[in-house]
Amino acid sequence: MPRSLWNGTVAFGAVAVPIKLYSAVEAKTVHFHEVHLEDGARIEHRTFCSKEDEEVPREEVVKGYELSNGRWVIVDKEEIDAAGGSRSRIIDVEHFVPVADIDPVHYAKAYFLGAREEGAAAYRLLHDALERTGRAAIGRFTFHQREYLVAIRAYERVLALHTMRFADELVAPGDLDVPRRARKPDAKEVKMAERLIDALHEPFTPGRLHDEYREAVLAAIEAKAKGEDLEPGPAPDTEPPDDLLAALRASLDDNKKPKARKKAKAKAKAKPKKAKAKA
Repeated sequence: MPRSLWNGTVAFGAVAVPIKLYSAVEAKTVHFHEVHLEDGARIEHRTFCSKEDEEVPREEVVKGYELSNGRWVIVDKEEIDAAGGSRSRIIDVEHFVPVADIDPVHYAKAYFLGAREEGAAAYRLLHDALERTGRAAIGRFTFHQREYLVAIRAYERVLALHTMRFADELVAPGDLDVPRRARKPDAKEVKMAERLIDALHEPFTPGRLHDEYREAVLAAIEAKAKGEDLEPGPAPDTEPPDDLLAALRASLDDNKKPKARKKAKAKAKAKPKKAKAKA
């Protein structure tokens, strides 16, 4: 069972909702370690004092902030929490907005909020109210010694919390080094592109999507462990087509082939067999 990362309270108006914060994701990335090529031993990264050039025990390592004159101010966790004030234990809701109004580019990390035992009724009230109105609560709280802007919304039977990026953290699209807009596509190309999008349309089913790259890396590691040589596959064709309309038409034709085979197979399966003639 996942362990809570933080205990606090969601506060909106005069209502307080005691909650626990849980991570909503579990990373499945393949992790590699640094290893000495000569003997296969793990590489260690030790903490050294730059002045004494000696290794420092972990218990002697503290947090410090460098001032402009080269002096350091040493602070501990309790002092940092005290500086954060009440927000170190409270998610302070400022207002509510339609969930659809939040562009996904503003979302950073996802968490789940669980109800603490004494706050079950208030938790259910907030969840159902957000679900029925289609709104998200926008608020702030301090977590891991940083203030976060957050959105809280109903997700299935729980509350989801998304940390959000502040507006000044987003890169303006106009600042990107991109080529000028190409010629406007003609009506035939747009219509063909719409047909291809319609042909590839299907309901979003997260359970069908999985990390194919991770699976390929793990398979390659297993193969190399058995002594097999790893050979790179053929490079995909990434050149843009000279004839957009022809490329779209070919894509539509390729998409129709598996559907036609599936339809023919189903038709053949459904076709009743002829009875054998009696002798």
